[in-house]
Amino acid sequence: MESLEAGLEHQSEQITLIHSRYTVPVRPGNAVYENYSVAIADDIVVSILPREEAERAWPNADTVELPDHVLLPGLINSHTHSPMTLLRGYADDMELHDWLKKHIWPAEREFVGPGFVADGTRLAIAEMLRAGTTCFNDMYFFPDATIEACQEAGMRASIGITIIDFETAWAKDVDDYIKKGLHLHDQWKDQPLVSFTLSPHAPYTVSDDTLHRISVLSNEMHFQVHMHLLETEWEIKQSFQHHELHPISRLEKQGLLNPNLQAVHMAQLSADDIEKFAQSGAQVVHCPQSNLKLASGICPLSLLMDAGVNVALGTDGAASNNNLDMISEAKTAAILAKGVSGEAQAVNAFQALEMMTINGARVLGLDDQLGSIEPGKQADLCALDLSAPETQPLHHVVSQIIYAASSRQVSDVWVAGRRLLNSGQLMTIDTDEVIRSARRWHVKLAGLEDRMLNEKKESAL
Repeated sequence: MESLEAGLEHQSEQITLIHSRYTVPVRPGNAVYENYSVAIADDIVVSILPREEAERAWPNADTVELPDHVLLPGLINSHTHSPMTLLRGYADDMELHDWLKKHIWPAEREFVGPGFVADGTRLAIAEMLRAGTTCFNDMYFFPDATIEACQEAGMRASIGITIIDFETAWAKDVDDYIKKGLHLHDQWKDQPLVSFTLSPHAPYTVSDDTLHRISVLSNEMHFQVHMHLLETEWEIKQSFQHHELHPISRLEKQGLLNPNLQAVHMAQLSADDIEKFAQSGAQVVHCPQSNLKLASGICPLSLLMDAGVNVALGTDGAASNNNLDMISEAKTAAILAKGVSGEAQAVNAFQALEMMTINGARVLGLDDQLGSIEPGKQADLCALDLSAPETQPLHHVVSQIIYAASSRQVSDVWVAGRRLLNSGQLMTIDTDEVIRSARRWHVKLAGLEDRMLNEKKESAL
């Protein structure tokens, strides 16, 4: 087999063989291998082949037995705000702009700093690893603290250089956001688990001048651009009022409507928008649970996919979801697409799996390294134990992953060949300390809510 030949050059290295009941490599498409083994050396997949052949090729390999499991590429969360795990459940059951302006932004003004970001990111990493996620695409303030937390845990991350047109605790103006972000990029660009995007927050929080600067930077330094777009109907009305242009036309005018664009949400798309977007080569990150919970709208997923747009999945932040569970997100995406389109064949189980693996890798520009189990790619892997009653009988493995499995069935996770979750136990994170830290922040945030409520009552008198 070609895969065996590819692995033989690594015979002198120490090999680990992961023996699993099923392996779903994602590429080739729809493949489900039974009783295969994945051979890894250091951080690289070197071969995927039948168990008997693997054992003959590497008789002295270290071995991992996964007898009731399916082995998958590590899941990719293509959009989140990891520190916002500390705001999980803080302000629920309200529409986006009330949620932001009356609750989330005041809490962030009060508390966001390096400590908040580090503690929230550690909590997010613990949650994501336990749910099979090996890489996340983040947008938040104090990204230096996020990177440090990822390095401690061994987590892979795409870090957004957040840009917004008003002062925050992280930066005082656009120049400051860009300067700090580029410094961070220069500091960490050679670290293999870290990559970067330019991350303007949204069309309604960045000016045309800022968009133009981002476009120039993207072209000059080959950055991708990660941005909330068409999340609500209000956003479109605001754009016409202030710019006399649709948000997509604004981006097009500033040179940002191109394959480097990662457009998050896209819940207010017309047929013309879809055609323009498809022609541009821009990509979409779908966050169905957050959009539904905030009543923002519904991204026309099947229409985008039919038009040839690459669509990945993100959870958004835990403050608006309220979890970072990609398996749950994939099920929601698939069944929502069927319900909206009226077609049971829309977004099948394998397509949903692609959205949180190879499609996510493509959005990040990392599909040569991530998103499938192939020789030469990074050994980012996750395993689900399918022996639970909820996933029996196993008529169709991929269907069970998407429609029946729970993230609680994730047993093992590797990032760059390093085992970060071993039989359900986190290996690089002190779970008890993460929970204690979250509880300390709960006390602080509850105090802020009480103070804001009292101030509101006093102003009403």
